[in-house]
Amino acid sequence: MNSLKIISPCISICKNDPGTGYCYGCARTEDEKKIWKNPDTNNEWKKENLNTIMLRMKESQLKTFKQSYDEKLEFGKLVYSKNSKKKP
Repeated sequence: MNSLKIISPCISICKNDPGTGYCYGCARTEDEKKIWKNPDTNNEWKKENLNTIMLRMKESQLKTFKQSYDEKLEFGKLVYSKNSKKKP
């Protein structure tokens, strides 16, 4: 079993497009979000889903997602979190 934790793609823009059902922030469906939270979900599925959601994104959404997700990976949290009291 691979113990490496794959970080959730949630970037705290949690509102779904009514037409597609995809989240505006991470482009996941509600079902995909539930699968990510399931402790039995394996890393292969998560890696595949990360690729899938990035293919769903249009250029501007993908740019924002990549920047936010990279910050989340580097710092362990979103730098520009909506809950952050101190913003640059």
